[in-house]
Amino acid sequence: MVARPTRKKMYRTMQGRMVDIDQLRAANESVQAVGNMNVNARGDVLGPNGQVVTQKAEVIKQYYEQPKGKVSEGPAITKQTPAPQPKAVETKAVETKAVETKAVEPKKVATPKAATPKASPKKTVAPKKGIDEALDGLE
Repeated sequence: MVARPTRKKMYRTMQGRMVDIDQLRAANESVQAVGNMNVNARGDVLGPNGQVVTQKAEVIKQYYEQPKGKVSEGPAITKQTPAPQPKAVETKAVETKAVETKAVEPKKVATPKAATPKASPKKTVAPKKGIDEALDGLE
């Protein structure tokens, strides 16, 4: 099987210009990427003033070394051990008095009665107080 040479990725823009994507990536790989991850376009972790702190190869190596489903950073989860049980101490027998207990009666709950339709309820007018009384004649 004969390997084909890789073709350059040339794209035509809407205005008809030809753009080489590989050349564009190579020219801007040290520029800080947009966002809050503090990485450059290559994927290297950047520190203050844009200096490379960790290479992309180390980041990938750490990712694949740790077991799946585990987080490498953050507080370590420790297994809590149960508190030690106090040892039983022999005590002398002490005379105890019998304590009287009263039976607790359950509370009675009133059940609501079914509402019966009334012919016509009489409306009672409550006397006006406070601001309602003061505003009564201003309409």
